[in-house]
Amino acid sequence: MTSSVPTDAQRSGTFPDGLFRPAPRPASLPAMIAAQSTLELKLLLRNGEQLLLTMFIPITLLVGLCLLPIDTGFGAGPAERAALFVPAILTVAVMSTAFTGQAIAVGFDRRYGALKRLGATPIPRWGIIVGKSIAVLVVVALQSVILGAIGAAFGWRPSPVGLLIGAVVLVVGTACFAALGLLLGGTLKAEVVLALANLLWFAFIGLGSLVVVDSNVPDAVHWIARCIPSGALSEALEMASKGSFDAFGVGVLLVWAAVAGTLAVRWFRFR
Repeated sequence: MTSSVPTDAQRSGTFPDGLFRPAPRPASLPAMIAAQSTLELKLLLRNGEQLLLTMFIPITLLVGLCLLPIDTGFGAGPAERAALFVPAILTVAVMSTAFTGQAIAVGFDRRYGALKRLGATPIPRWGIIVGKSIAVLVVVALQSVILGAIGAAFGWRPSPVGLLIGAVVLVVGTACFAALGLLLGGTLKAEVVLALANLLWFAFIGLGSLVVVDSNVPDAVHWIARCIPSGALSEALEMASKGSFDAFGVGVLLVWAAVAGTLAVRWFRFR
């Protein structure tokens, strides 16, 4: 027979400690951001169209430009061309992942109601943006390793200091384009984002190429191109591969990142 004497928990109307597992309280903010980053990373790596944009196009461009069997004026052999084109293709990879792919994914997540449900969770708006940015940074790191290995196979030999500077520049550039992508995808309709993100991708490539072929570009146009994120990132990566730090280019990227990030946090919509 069981005792009919009420326990202390029954007398107080509460449940004993440890009765419910897991504990019924919100996770810590770092844990929420880590979970959000992991989810975003899985979604990025499972998307076939995203992989085409972020991996296969930059790799094909790099291999084609280095092995093109004609005189392009950008180097007589694969090693000289790799030294010029690896930084430029890294810029294309960053734009594809952090800007175009991110903007389109966020736009359609809003359209289908995925972000609306995410907005009902305890994670704050800026935490969602940070989680997406961390996932993008991981993919960019993977792209950089692959493209760097291909460039090394062609004879690209940056100094260790250059690699360290390049890593810092890539982090800043990724943050800049991720902020721009989240601003675009988090404020406009999905159809508008799809068209505008692709148009801006081509425009950024065109402006960035003006920095690469600067010998044939007027000085005024060259400096205008350097004030655009793609041009600033291309120039900063090229200088990093030579072992020097482009303070102006990094400064331009930081300004764009700060402005776009502030506007993204303020205007980001879940539906």
